[in-house]
Amino acid sequence: MTSSPSLSTSTIQPAVLTSGDGIVSKKPDLAVVGAAIESNGSTASAAQADLAGKAAKLIARIKALGVPDADLSTTAYGIGPVYTPQGQTITGYRATEQLAIKWHNVDSVGKALDAIVQEGGATNISVGFGLADWKPAQAEARSLAFADARAKATAMASAAGVRLGQVIQVSDLSSTSRSPYPIAYAGAAQTAPSQIPVGQLEVQVTVEVDFAIG
Repeated sequence: MTSSPSLSTSTIQPAVLTSGDGIVSKKPDLAVVGAAIESNGSTASAAQADLAGKAAKLIARIKALGVPDADLSTTAYGIGPVYTPQGQTITGYRATEQLAIKWHNVDSVGKALDAIVQEGGATNISVGFGLADWKPAQAEARSLAFADARAKATAMASAAGVRLGQVIQVSDLSSTSRSPYPIAYAGAAQTAPSQIPVGQLEVQVTVEVDFAIG
């Protein structure tokens, strides 16, 4: 990001305005697993009843892995008609349910996925990674961003032949993260445990700082 000094027209003293970026990399300590099941039936009630049985089996297997109720939630649930390719005739009904599971031992998430699919009956599954608490990483990135802004302002003040003064104002322009892309998981039977590399995620903060001159 490029920066340029500017003179303030709305304050009583001139200032140097600059911005800074801070990025830190962290190993994720939280995996968010999405697990879906679906059922088909000749009627909506038949599809719903079949889905209820599948959901009970899946939820029981997830809880058997040690997942507490607070880390298990339903994110989507739906029942609707299935039409012919021409879209004019109803051929049956489909019921679907999507669950979200917070898995805190990221290094063992592959084994958890295997159990959810092979023993729990999930037909569609994905996993993404994050941090259970983003604030410490954001604070670290924010400190780096401020240091970057000060270094730029110091260089600009030196080039302009002026002395950098106190901070007038600081604004946190952004606080974002870039995590590994969600991984889709194939539900076919596995002969070996699934390997799910965790990788690193980046937390980025950008600040804007006004420094007085003189």
